[in-house]
Amino acid sequence: MNQLAMVNTTITRPLANYHSSVWGNYFLSYTPQLTEISSQEKRELEELKEKVRQMLVETPNNSTQKLVLIDTIQRLGVAYHFENDIKTSIQNIFDESEQNKNEDNDDDLCVAALRFRLVRRERHYMSSDVFKKFTSDDGKFKESLTKDVLGLLSLYEAAHLRVHGEQILEEALTFTITHLKSMGPKLDNSLKAQVSEALIQPIHTNVPRVVARKYIRIYETIESHDDLLLKFAKLDFHILQKIHRRELSELTRWWKDLDTENKYPYARDKLVECYFWAMGVYFGPQYGHARRTITKIMVIITITDDLYDAYATYDELVPYTDAVERCDISAMDSISPYMRPLYQVFLDYFDEMEKELTKNGKTDYVYYAKIEINKWIRSYLKEAEWLRDGIIPKCEEYKKNATLTVAVQLLLITCLTVADKFISNETFEWMINESLIVPATLLINRLKDDIIGHEHEQQREHGASFIECYMKEYGASKQEAYVDAQRQIANAWKDINTDYLHATQVPTFVLEPALNLSRLVNILQEDDFTDSKNFLKDTITLLFVGSVINSTSCG
Repeated sequence: MNQLAMVNTTITRPLANYHSSVWGNYFLSYTPQLTEISSQEKRELEELKEKVRQMLVETPNNSTQKLVLIDTIQRLGVAYHFENDIKTSIQNIFDESEQNKNEDNDDDLCVAALRFRLVRRERHYMSSDVFKKFTSDDGKFKESLTKDVLGLLSLYEAAHLRVHGEQILEEALTFTITHLKSMGPKLDNSLKAQVSEALIQPIHTNVPRVVARKYIRIYETIESHDDLLLKFAKLDFHILQKIHRRELSELTRWWKDLDTENKYPYARDKLVECYFWAMGVYFGPQYGHARRTITKIMVIITITDDLYDAYATYDELVPYTDAVERCDISAMDSISPYMRPLYQVFLDYFDEMEKELTKNGKTDYVYYAKIEINKWIRSYLKEAEWLRDGIIPKCEEYKKNATLTVAVQLLLITCLTVADKFISNETFEWMINESLIVPATLLINRLKDDIIGHEHEQQREHGASFIECYMKEYGASKQEAYVDAQRQIANAWKDINTDYLHATQVPTFVLEPALNLSRLVNILQEDDFTDSKNFLKDTITLLFVGSVINSTSCG
């Protein structure tokens, strides 16, 4: 029976009328046979990997070639195979640059900026003073640099790893953007593509898989490319794509079994987009379980979001919020009948997670997940309360609640619980209460979501967004509100970079999900998650549908 048949028909409900999924049953076509990785593919990958490792080890640390090789390996998306080798190399490069910094005669901007970016990416603090030699007495970058396209591009990419107070990198960003934009039309195709992609999305704030897929295409057109490296990157992407397709096929089947069309007709069908999010956090072959778990919690978050936003009444939401906090089957009778299937999915998910964590000796993690679920569901009720009472809160009050409704902290804790690595209680406590990276990630997600969703939200009976709150509190225009939101987002990225450089007691794998969750929302151009017919559809096609190699060439 259609669950909505059990709904009180006297209530007028603002159905959102979302478009149906652009994917439907498409990924069911990727059967286990089609996604099987052949023994020849595995063998060839291992052979190529060893040859690339040899290149990496044999190239001298103090050479430009080593920097370029590491950068290329990272951009092509295969650096996860060589984490320790790259870590050791960058450590040596950093140590050497620190020893020689007083006699640094490196006048090549491209090399200096590349070294700076790679070293900072590996969490070593290299001073931005290395760029002073490229400035004039007035602190501005030298005009002679405007002809050095690769140098400008390298400096532009490096500037995105800036922290607070690094004026020289703020100047670098303005300088490089201005000149890269103006020279675009005059460049050859390969360089034009690199500049164009960088201006759309710099490497540091882009999703690693998207960087890899696009760079494979660009790298192929660079005359000096290494055939071995290109072949390895393509085969590796092809194999990972098979794994991702198989997981998408299994998750589509799980989604169909939920009977979503009948049980949640008020909700967006965003299974594939949720999987893209999960893959954006963890793309490696060893993270299949993590991707499935993250996809499922994202599906639950999305349906719950639509329930609170666009369908249920406030009086129905109060007992439902209590039921989620109790997280117990006995709460089922207290909620409206049409809400029960969603509550059951939530209980099943939590039960499955608890069993998995207990089996792995990680029962403490359940405690942190439960705290975040309760904070998240309470924040939804607060939003529903504001909407019911017609309240547009002050900006700070709005942000305090809305950084929870965006559900990123819940997602982040979920990512850490399924990371398959030990995380101490002290690290969890630091992440939740002391870090800069978590509040920065929440703020980036909330403000970016509010900017891109603002026009869309105005067409529905929705609660206030940061844009409305700002306009009302400061008597500002919509444009002024956007500018302030963008300023706060830029500062939040500096907070993320600060924790990467200075929170040395925290392993990188703990910080990385937060960085990746910021990147995922950062690449959206419109309200792509809700209306994923354009940019996000193209991106998903690029990663999961289109082939990176001729299937006959890899066995």
